[in-house]
Amino acid sequence: MASPGAAGSIRLDKLLWYLRFARSRSIAQAMVAAGHIRLDGRRVSRASAAVHPGATIVLPVGERIEVIRLLTLPPRRGPAPEAQACYERLTSAPASPGNESDSQLAADH
Repeated sequence: MASPGAAGSIRLDKLLWYLRFARSRSIAQAMVAAGHIRLDGRRVSRASAAVHPGATIVLPVGERIEVIRLLTLPPRRGPAPEAQACYERLTSAPASPGNESDSQLAADH
């Protein structure tokens, strides 16, 4: 049985920080502790939870919810393009707020 620190896994808080979903590791720990993160469909409340490549993570980013699949483990907290190469987004880009409200108004009248 692999331990959380085994090769091929990374702590959830460290991953969120490396992938630039949190500005600091302590912010990532707070996000996890608050229960805002789901790992493979289960709510996670331990920042030390092990994450492996292929895992699906659901997390809040600003006003929207992001669903990502981890492709590879990031070796460090590098530049944004390096971080983005480690995962794929499973959610589509959000619609612009102006277009959504205009279609809503047209439907109401």
